[in-house]
Amino acid sequence: MSRKWLSLAAKMAVSAGLIAWLLSGVDGAAVWANLRDIGVVAPLAALGLILLVQWPLAAVRWWTVQRAIGAPLDALRLARFFMIGMFFNQLLPSSVGGDAVRIYKTYKSGLGLSKAFNGVILERVAITLSLILMVAALQPMLSDRVPLPGLAWVFPLLAAGAVAGILFLMVLDRLPSRFRGWRLVRGLVFLAVDTRRLFLDPSRAAAAFGLSLLGNLNISLMVYVLTLGLGLGVGLVDCLVLVPPVMLIGTLPISIAGWGVREGAMVAGFGMIGVPAESALVLSLLFGGCALVGALPGGLLWAIDRDDLREVERAADRGPA
Repeated sequence: MSRKWLSLAAKMAVSAGLIAWLLSGVDGAAVWANLRDIGVVAPLAALGLILLVQWPLAAVRWWTVQRAIGAPLDALRLARFFMIGMFFNQLLPSSVGGDAVRIYKTYKSGLGLSKAFNGVILERVAITLSLILMVAALQPMLSDRVPLPGLAWVFPLLAAGAVAGILFLMVLDRLPSRFRGWRLVRGLVFLAVDTRRLFLDPSRAAAAFGLSLLGNLNISLMVYVLTLGLGLGVGLVDCLVLVPPVMLIGTLPISIAGWGVREGAMVAGFGMIGVPAESALVLSLLFGGCALVGALPGGLLWAIDRDDLREVERAADRGPA
């Protein structure tokens, strides 16, 4: 079995194990009662925020990054590729992730592999950095709501580390010339140039971060809508403060699409403001379920394009150089 499939199996085991552990510690009847009582209005509203707001914002953000690095593609095409990527991320367990599929699709559309790779990676960097900075900025409000004994330094340190990471990316092309013949180093040189093009241009950086911030706020709004349907008595400000750290923890690449890790973080975070574990678990499962359903159109688009998954894997293995 290849290392990629072993990694996939390990992530599936982490997701399944964490969800099973969480379910074992809650009242099953209470979980079912929460699911039964929520109705359809709140989940449909959350799904609408995904399809009509979250995915379009993400597609425009990616389009903005591609323009910044001098490799533009039309927004509608990128929106289609993004939806296909979300389908792979959310619904199709595979050794190829959604980012690899997006790289492949943009490469097949005529971009060089380096530009296709850099555009996807830098879009990921922008959304992750914005999430980290948002969590750090909201820490005082978070500390007012939940106790953070001995952990107040974590988020500022994480933000400083993220900014340092961006600066490091910008100087990768300053490596000694004797290393330039290495394939990986050539890819890093191109990545450094494109990183400067995006983050050292105030208008482009502001657009990428602004769209990322709107996406983060929309996710908090989606969770708030679901709390209203569950009748949890949680305020919008509580969601704005608690959801970004939960999503940041969910980005850890140790599970399938954040399943299990996100649920554990949601139970722990919302439990600190008095939400029962059963309700917080249902909240997270509903959020993940809406994301799953929201990714279904990407599967239809992928079926229409009729891509060979083996060719996607080969393109991913070739790397950015």
